Amino acid sequence: MTSLDGRITIIPDVCNGQPTIRGKRITVKTILEFLSAGDSHEDILRQYPSLELDDIYACLKFATQLMTHKYVLNMMG
Repeated sequence: MTSLDGRITIIPDVCNGQPTIRGKRITVKTILEFLSAGDSHEDILRQYPSLELDDIYACLKFATQLMTHKYVLNMMG
């Protein structure tokens, strides 16, 4: 198991190894999708009562950390 900040975990047998929140079957991607669709923190916490506000912030921090890497697009065609 890999843990980032104690909130974002990567466990090969949970959600196919996708980053999840504290080992729960709630992926970081799911939370980011809710946020990108315009849902508020309160909406998400109502939908997932086992989450805490700091879990949502951890998802945002995780996404921000991913953006610090250099990416190269390979244009095919």
